[in-house]
Amino acid sequence: MADQTPFLLILASGSPRRKALLADINLSLKIVSTEVPEIPERTETALSFSKRMARRKTELVAAFYPDHWVLGADTIVVLDKRIFGKPSHSREAKKFLKALSGKTHRVITSFCLIHRSRKTTVTRSVSTRVTFKSLSSQEIDWYIRTGEPLDKAGAYAIQGKGAFCVAKIHGSYTNVVGLPVTEVLETLGKYAGFRLG
Repeated sequence: MADQTPFLLILASGSPRRKALLADINLSLKIVSTEVPEIPERTETALSFSKRMARRKTELVAAFYPDHWVLGADTIVVLDKRIFGKPSHSREAKKFLKALSGKTHRVITSFCLIHRSRKTTVTRSVSTRVTFKSLSSQEIDWYIRTGEPLDKAGAYAIQGKGAFCVAKIHGSYTNVVGLPVTEVLETLGKYAGFRLG
């Protein structure tokens, strides 16, 4: 007989974007936010850094929920091997947006799924290419005044006011928002047996 217990996913993230993406597909969530210093190691590639951050965030929360599936993620913006995290102030946001203006960058989201009692850890990464239009100084200043760039990787939100920056996207849209939903659902289906419906 099939197990009829509702599937509850522990989301190791305080990101409202990730919560919304998963809630939109009616996943039952428990949000457990965690803070991890996001500092790349000297020899670390952008991809390995993103994977390490996702794993670390997930491991910290999974320690308290050994009998549940725990999902954590980390999103970074990469241009010419330079990692753009969340700007710490408006001046840094302005530098980020000027650097990205008129260029194509990559958005990498790594996610980690852990079930400690089943001794299962899965980490995957998804990369999307995003091309910005050329931004004027006035546009950058206006966008920064909205306050939106200050808690976003790369200093923009594709799902918000920052959509005006984006000329072209190649790959997963939800990945740029903060979680590649298709790949997360594939992984949950393969390892946790989760199905929509």
